[in-house]
Amino acid sequence: MMAMLLAAGRGERMRPLTDHTPKPLLMAGGKPLIVWHIENLVRAGIRELVINHAHLGAQIEETLGDGGRFGASIRYSPERPAALETAGGIAHALHLLGDEVFAVVNGDIWCDYDFAQLPQRAAALQTGADMAHLVLVKNPPHNPNGDFPLHEGRLLPTSDRRLTTNSSKLTFSGIGLYKPELFAHLDRNAAAPLAPLLRAQIALGKVSGEYHSGLWVDVGTPQRLAELDRQICSAQLT
Repeated sequence: MMAMLLAAGRGERMRPLTDHTPKPLLMAGGKPLIVWHIENLVRAGIRELVINHAHLGAQIEETLGDGGRFGASIRYSPERPAALETAGGIAHALHLLGDEVFAVVNGDIWCDYDFAQLPQRAAALQTGADMAHLVLVKNPPHNPNGDFPLHEGRLLPTSDRRLTTNSSKLTFSGIGLYKPELFAHLDRNAAAPLAPLLRAQIALGKVSGEYHSGLWVDVGTPQRLAELDRQICSAQLT
């Protein structure tokens, strides 16, 4: 299977760090954020990768090259003159991703999710009626209300009768599996967010999900990056 790493964001909240370095190349635990993903995907047997980029994208290509030194094969999807948001970026790269279910991973997160689970889940998605499968995590302090309700492996609209008054939303991790037809109707040169597409499919009952209880960090500020670096370095020394 193939995977796409999203690396086109400007990283405004990470300034001034991102003024001269694209966010996915910021260092944590001795290596760029995006390299953690590449190595983990390759370890899971997922070696065919597509990376989009916009802000300082040339640095990403120069740093990662063709992926050979990681045991991967990397192709790039430049977005000019500006980033196309998540769904737009995927649509723009769709011709590189093939006709089967593919994985998408945000390049600016850090997560210990086991990517080795993805091929089996992708195979199930490929033969079923669902359009997407999302990995959800515990709500972080900066997103206390979460994104989507999860009930028995299904993402549900907030109005669904199966949800109790105590049901709460979880946060989308930025790790997901998608059928290419979910994006086929989009203009490949126009910006488009992912959330409306997902909510439309959730309303149709066509999105499955799972809860990941391990470590997950949305590296959205210099403070979170510094804390992640401390966590990784501490774990490596113990």
